[in-house]
Amino acid sequence: MAAPDATRPSVLHLDLDAFFAAVEQRDKPSLRGKPVVVGGTGWRGVVATASYEARAYGIGSAMPTMEARRRCHNAAFLAGRFAAYRTVSQQVMALAHELSPLVEQVSLDEAYVDLTPTHPGLDVAEVSRVAEEFRARVRAVTGLTVSVGAGPSKLVAKIASDLRKPDALVVVPPAEQHALLGPLPVRRLPGVGAVTGERLTRVGIRTVADLAAADEAELVRMVGRAHGTGLLAYARAVDPRPVVPERDAKSVSAEETFAVDLTDRRELAERARRMVDRVAVRLAAGGVSGRTVTVKLRRYDFTTLNRSRTLAQPTAAPREIAAAALALLEGIDVADGVRLLGVGVSGLTEYTQQDLLAELDEPAAGDADPAPGAEPEQTAGQQAEVGGVLPLGSAVPYGPPAPPRSAWSPGQDVAHDEHGPGWVQGSGVGRVTVRFEGPHTPAGRIHTFADDDPALHPAPPPRW
Repeated sequence: MAAPDATRPSVLHLDLDAFFAAVEQRDKPSLRGKPVVVGGTGWRGVVATASYEARAYGIGSAMPTMEARRRCHNAAFLAGRFAAYRTVSQQVMALAHELSPLVEQVSLDEAYVDLTPTHPGLDVAEVSRVAEEFRARVRAVTGLTVSVGAGPSKLVAKIASDLRKPDALVVVPPAEQHALLGPLPVRRLPGVGAVTGERLTRVGIRTVADLAAADEAELVRMVGRAHGTGLLAYARAVDPRPVVPERDAKSVSAEETFAVDLTDRRELAERARRMVDRVAVRLAAGGVSGRTVTVKLRRYDFTTLNRSRTLAQPTAAPREIAAAALALLEGIDVADGVRLLGVGVSGLTEYTQQDLLAELDEPAAGDADPAPGAEPEQTAGQQAEVGGVLPLGSAVPYGPPAPPRSAWSPGQDVAHDEHGPGWVQGSGVGRVTVRFEGPHTPAGRIHTFADDDPALHPAPPPRW
């Protein structure tokens, strides 16, 4: 596969805005313009996506749901509807394939498109027209907004798509890419995480322009040859990576380098659990599960160990991944100190369960979710009760399995024999609260039922 044409802004990066949350707001009129958080909803939950209204409170992906609740207690916390997200993703990717055969899908809500095969005379005006038409079609077909960046490489296109989100188009001509990249914080480059960013800052490298002017030999001494030369190329807007159709991710992982070497197994186990939650969120976003769990450990002397376990069948469940990772970690000697720990899942395959995001949630008995936007006529006795929120600073054990959860998840699509289609606002202590509305109705009224009411049934996602 050839590298993109670096003389033209031929590469698009498509990024659906706050994707999971946007689908929820589209299908639930009462949530439009309000903070929405999608992911695990119980005391061990993790945020997968937050709406822009929720992001104003500092809520972001991979944040513990408990922390998100503290920051915005009146947000709608929904477990997610993977079937609905997959349907929208397929619609958008089909529109992308109409632009060019060179489409590299990165996740459910993100893709690169190389326009070279279908637009040989591409210039800034033409790419702007093509991208605006694509954005309009996405809105017409799905009801959602998509931010698009265009540039001479994948690097520039991706950075451009994030500059003015949401609902933006940024086209970067080749002659302007250095001016665009130069003032940006060095952390905006791929591969510059917290640890590398801190190392660069200590030697005065704070912006991409600072990095582009750095001495290559010194950079290699700081972060290693492969990493150093790669970062320097990015800083100088050199990115020959092609747009590769039928892209298959080989693994999903998370890792952390510690400021002080760790020897406490309990702390290492807790760090590993947090990484598992981050991996689970990324598996959910990509719609995949995996069979092989790997633990990566770098010792105090920089020797690196990798230990893997292959499971009987693919999984994306945090509990199963954590069990394998902790068993692997238990078999490694950490007495001399650990400076880096990572957890990964490989052997990926498409996930087939309808609601993958629900597996990010492991609520305690009696847990329930607040009914967001409760109507004035609703009394306290009619609302689903809210439980399971521990005091700030409480310790949360991971070990024993959670008691059986309610059959109803917040955000789940349902239908009632008398009231018609709606969605679950909250459930707990034997009751379930449902708001009856759909994508093309006004905000609907709510009713509370016994959670075993025979007239209430699960339903497929509503049609847009």
